[in-house]
Amino acid sequence: MPIYDADNLSDFPTEAFADVLVANEAFAETFADSGLTGRAAKGLAVVTCMDSRISPLYLLGMQPGDVKIIRNAGARVTDDVLRTLILATYLLGVNRVLVMPHTDCRMASASESEIHSKIEAEFGVNTRSFEFRTVDDQQDALITDVVRIRSHPALPADLIVGGAIYDVHTGRITPMSA
Repeated sequence: MPIYDADNLSDFPTEAFADVLVANEAFAETFADSGLTGRAAKGLAVVTCMDSRISPLYLLGMQPGDVKIIRNAGARVTDDVLRTLILATYLLGVNRVLVMPHTDCRMASASESEIHSKIEAEFGVNTRSFEFRTVDDQQDALITDVVRIRSHPALPADLIVGGAIYDVHTGRITPMSA
């Protein structure tokens, strides 16, 4: 029996998500509750980009339940990432954080101004009230983000924080000093 009933989802765009709903139905048919808790079994949180070429669990040799994964455009340490890390460290077993941007990232390919101009020119939307946090130098931005976590007064003083850049073409991560 399907989990969803298209007749009762008048506000949900069922047709646009048909592939997702069908795939989930197949997944749910063989799903077995893992018994995992919400804690990070390996004590690790990874801050990475939303880029779909990145599979954080697999590239780090982890399994579901091992890691808290925090994703955004450019793998930047924003206020929301800090909020999430505070919760993860105190409530979900995180004792180390890896900040992991990647090569060939759109947020590192143009300036803030260029991104705003492109969106406005192509789509007619003025996005200048947003800060996209583009980066001119990924290594420099990574150091800034690692230091931002290490120095945040609400995070545990003994939190271990490292940074590495993931290469989307080779699958390797390169650790960076910060």
